[in-house]
Amino acid sequence: MKLWWQLAGPWLKQHWRMSLLALFLALSTVFAGVGLLSVAGWFLTGAFLAGSTLTFNLFAPSALVRGLSMWRIASRYAERVTGHIVTLDLQAEIRTQSFARLAAFKPAQLAQYRDGDLLSRLINDIERLDTFFLLIISPVFTAVIAGGFFSLLMGVALPAMGWVMLIVLCLAAAVLPYWLAKHTAQAGLAVQAAQADLRAITHDAIASHTDLLVFNAVSVAQQQFNEAGQRLAQAQRRVTNAGSLGTLMQQLLMGALVLTLLWLGANAHATLDLTAPVWVGLLLGAMGLFEILAPIMRGAAGLGAVQAAAQRIHSLNETVTEPTTTNKATFTPATKPASLPTQGSLSIEAIEVGYQEELVLQNLSLTLEQGQRVAIQGLSGAGKTTLLMAIMQVQALRSGVIRYGGVDLSTVAPAELYQRIALLSQHSPVFMGTIRHNLLLADPQASDAQLWTVLEQVRLADQVKAMGGLDAWVGEGGNTLSTGQVRRLSLARTLLCDASVWLLDEPTSGLDKNTADAWFNDLHHLAKGRTVIIVTHAILPAGVVDQTLQLQRGQLVPD
Repeated sequence: MKLWWQLAGPWLKQHWRMSLLALFLALSTVFAGVGLLSVAGWFLTGAFLAGSTLTFNLFAPSALVRGLSMWRIASRYAERVTGHIVTLDLQAEIRTQSFARLAAFKPAQLAQYRDGDLLSRLINDIERLDTFFLLIISPVFTAVIAGGFFSLLMGVALPAMGWVMLIVLCLAAAVLPYWLAKHTAQAGLAVQAAQADLRAITHDAIASHTDLLVFNAVSVAQQQFNEAGQRLAQAQRRVTNAGSLGTLMQQLLMGALVLTLLWLGANAHATLDLTAPVWVGLLLGAMGLFEILAPIMRGAAGLGAVQAAAQRIHSLNETVTEPTTTNKATFTPATKPASLPTQGSLSIEAIEVGYQEELVLQNLSLTLEQGQRVAIQGLSGAGKTTLLMAIMQVQALRSGVIRYGGVDLSTVAPAELYQRIALLSQHSPVFMGTIRHNLLLADPQASDAQLWTVLEQVRLADQVKAMGGLDAWVGEGGNTLSTGQVRRLSLARTLLCDASVWLLDEPTSGLDKNTADAWFNDLHHLAKGRTVIIVTHAILPAGVVDQTLQLQRGQLVPD
């Protein structure tokens, strides 16, 4: 599983001691279990025959039985604890890396995925990966070592029994699981794909529930869900049937092994080459050894799903992240990023921005002195939001440069850039939680007095007090707030970050004219000393901006 190793390998190398401890505890548990059955068989048979021979020592095997029982209990507990620590920590590491990768995606990259699909990758696909360590790596490791050792031990007692044991173990632990994994690979891929479709369809249906009702499209969504559910059921049925067949074949192999060992042992006992207690002990030990083979079959049956999960997660890491800019000054981890001044002019110099083969902004230039405010208007799709994304270094430039205070923004660390330049997007989210939680996203160290100050500045303090104060719950997406309150809360969050430049994308979208005018008038007072670029279709009240520009054919022209 190359993809699994690429995802898990770095963490396993870093925590190799804990990983090896988990494997050797699993091996210790197997040794204790097999040893307990072997000694118990030897002990019971010897005790049964002791009445006639009176030469069997009962004390040593009884002590071994008690010791191996305690060993197995302690080893099993420690194995479960360490094994789950390894798998859960590994999942957390992969999930964190994948989330960090998603956080670095550009909007165009995120647009390639459905929201439900991304959630499925981050949660369910990564959870599926624990199967590989618990049901493949650990059982195979113990089967190889414990099986080889026991086959050698059996071969010392009777060579023919040792060879039979080794051959059957190879068939049950290697050949049969390989066949099962190959036979269920496509079905496992189909299971993971159908599960992802189901989650994505469910997520989309919940998000668009109102529209589905209004347009009477509930039956269409239901049909899509049913079709995905049927695909999942069919794929799971194929995996289950193949897994049951594999388990049956494994049990038949064990039955054939037991019969063979009985026959070989009976002949050896008849010729006095093998004592009855040793014969029975080896027989029961061989049966106990098959305990470790059952997880391998379950893991082999689900290997296709593990492979699909690894591919889906790995595809996120393979997605090529576009360079922030084509400017050669872009800093690397080996170079020190530049620092931005607290005040300065914002200069956009002959930039070009495009998606695939289409240019959206062409040779666009704009210079704003500190404290200057400008509105940019234009038709939908003209590139207004793209311009703001380019300033924030989210959208890559094909040519040109953007500077603040004479410093190329592409050479500035993102954390400092976002501290100096703030974006209030058209869909700035209000997160599930409290008013306080949403405001502290901008400044985690802000005091309650600072929070109330910004709420007063955006004329939202009275409403927040009526709701119950800073700890008032706003619900998912701010569903306890009006559209105007959501925009004002977003502006209050922007005020907390104390940026020198504000980029406002359709800040009054969804507001009525009176509310929008009040919002702009508040902005006129709050933005003093700050450079402000407003992208809007609204007609602005007098005095809000110093200049209005039109974005036409990729360039800015005076209104």
